[in-house]
Amino acid sequence: MDVDAATFSYPIPQQPEIQPTEMANIPSTLPIADPLQQRDNFKEIPVKVHIRRPEKDSWVYVGRGVVTLEVSGHSSQVVVRSTSTNKVLTMFGEGSDLQAEKRGNFVVVGCVEGSKVISWSLNALNNAETLRLLASIELACYRCKQAVGDPRSHFKSRRKIERAIKDDRRKRHRRRKEQDSMIEAFAKQHLTEAPEPSPQP
Repeated sequence: MDVDAATFSYPIPQQPEIQPTEMANIPSTLPIADPLQQRDNFKEIPVKVHIRRPEKDSWVYVGRGVVTLEVSGHSSQVVVRSTSTNKVLTMFGEGSDLQAEKRGNFVVVGCVEGSKVISWSLNALNNAETLRLLASIELACYRCKQAVGDPRSHFKSRRKIERAIKDDRRKRHRRRKEQDSMIEAFAKQHLTEAPEPSPQP
């Protein structure tokens, strides 16, 4: 039996027309997060702050502080403020030549300024806060543009910072060793000296 070919037509759905009033309600750009709002979302980290100045071997207690993360555009910086005065004690950003490392519940930050090294010790409450503090500093100070655009210069700058901090540590160890040797020699000298006899009455 022959079946005649039949032509079927399906209705094509029409796209709804957008009225001018509806077009006006569509935002032209996506909302951009406010830097102040991003700062408010960052949980402050309470710390105890110590500083070791250049050519010094001992730490000096500065006081209690609060660490915050301040965002400006595509860059951010870690700011340490005094709890009592709200004064900025120090800040770390993308332009800082530094090396941060974790030591227990401390984050030790060595800042290279020319030929000198200033060290900051930030003591957090627990291990979780210490890790968050370290990650915040590394993230804020990571030179993303240089690492992507000029990786060779980025590697050289990192090596220069590491070498400066290592040399500063070596000098401190040498000074401490020389000081211990002088104290030991001074003690031996007094032990070997015989006491003078006291005059008879």
